[in-house]
Amino acid sequence: MTTTDDHPILAKVRKLLALAEDPAATTHEAETYTAKAAQLIADYGIDQALLAAADPAADLVGDRILDLDAPYAADKADLLSTIATLLRCRAVTRTRHTVAGKERSMHLFGHASDLERTELLYTSLLLQSATGLARTPVPRGEHAAAFRRSWLAGFRMAVGRRLSAAEARAESEAAPRFAAAGRSTGLVLADRSAQVESTMHAAYPRVTTARPRSLSGSGMADGWAAGQRADLGGRPVERTTKARHLER
Repeated sequence: MTTTDDHPILAKVRKLLALAEDPAATTHEAETYTAKAAQLIADYGIDQALLAAADPAADLVGDRILDLDAPYAADKADLLSTIATLLRCRAVTRTRHTVAGKERSMHLFGHASDLERTELLYTSLLLQSATGLARTPVPRGEHAAAFRRSWLAGFRMAVGRRLSAAEARAESEAAPRFAAAGRSTGLVLADRSAQVESTMHAAYPRVTTARPRSLSGSGMADGWAAGQRADLGGRPVERTTKARHLER
């Protein structure tokens, strides 16, 4: 059986994202590579959902924990939460207070294929955002951290818009295949989401929704431009992330 590690689509996605991450790539090249990767990731998610509808054991619900390192750990959490939510996972941000300060990590819940594509895309976009942010000068007189946080927020919103559109397109195009198998795309995906939601709440019965963050920097437009991918249509995601936060 082909696993997520050796799936040919994910292998191609990794190659495209590696090209996008290359510091030598132009902005246009990086956007083109990442846009194509997003389409393949969306198609892969739908393919796995269809296979699992016939054989639930082929794509079980699981979880994994990713560390969120400083600097800008909260902004990294927002990016990861946005990606995870749009790729049908659920995310809980965990904060631990230590002598050195706050340590953050994110506990992801989802089907194996969705967890794999979430981590794969997040790792790449984290590198791409770091490269883009390093290339963007902070306006004279502006607080550097405030500018960079707002830049990262713009980048995240652009990424969310592109992912939302890619997922919607993949779902729409897959509808005839689901119908041929006697299934509804919407019902299959809703059932998968309900399984993930149940698993998350079993682990965190008192989880709460995070409050929207307030950002004051002027870098959002630059971040949006850096995160904007090829126009795939669809609707933009909301400006607030759907991360659940748990202090412990």
